Amino acid sequence: MASFALGPIATSRGYRVFGFDETGSTSSDASRAAEAGDVGEVWFAALKQTAGRGRRGRAWETPPGNLAASLMIVPDCEPALAATLGFVAGVALNRALIATLPAGVFKTGIDGAGGSAHRLALKWPNDLLADGAKLAGILLEAQKRPDGQHAVVIGFGVNIVSAPSGLPYPAVSLRDFGAELSAETIFAALADEWVIAYELWANGRNVSDILGLWREAAAGIGAEVAVRQDAGVVRGLFETIDDTGRLIVRANDNSRIAISAGDVHFGVTASVRI
Repeated sequence: MASFALGPIATSRGYRVFGFDETGSTSSDASRAAEAGDVGEVWFAALKQTAGRGRRGRAWETPPGNLAASLMIVPDCEPALAATLGFVAGVALNRALIATLPAGVFKTGIDGAGGSAHRLALKWPNDLLADGAKLAGILLEAQKRPDGQHAVVIGFGVNIVSAPSGLPYPAVSLRDFGAELSAETIFAALADEWVIAYELWANGRNVSDILGLWREAAAGIGAEVAVRQDAGVVRGLFETIDDTGRLIVRANDNSRIAISAGDVHFGVTASVRI
């Protein structure tokens, strides 16, 4: 059995964890817990997933040694505010990796402060990049509980020992950068950093603080961007994310376009047909 354990902060707050060597989907495990009436603040973590999923129903590969972890919580807030938990998750995951990775492996922040060779950055809305390639992904799902409340399941997938192949975008693992860490080590740090960020979020009262931290670690602000949506592609400059978490694109006609969902492409990829 995988030896997943919470960090000291998460333990002190009463969080729980169920760890597996292999499962179909940690997010499905968490959703079933919500359906059964679990009170929340419970993690499901695995070294391998056989039926993982990402945004828009896409498959998310989790071979042995990578981290798949999903948290089920029951936040006391309106659904619109619950959607900003993706930014809480991004801040927590970014900080967990910074806390556990050997010194000098990655730069952090918009300007890459830190002086190392590689860059770690958050990509709107729910990815974490290393040198522009996908290192980790986050997925939020809602699940109704028997009492009528809505739980939120937050899924994390981190490429630790290997990256999926055959994707329409580059992907990397921590091992590709010479970082040899276990899924259990990263999970313990993530569980603690989640508590810190979630308590700062404070049931949505401090969304602006979380968004500020997210922007500090963001990829692509000020750069050319293309966002694919169902209705087409929006192109321009990635200006910022607004106070509700929407991506703001400054179009060629100088108008500002607020985007709530879409697939984001930066740099050279943004300038070609997608």
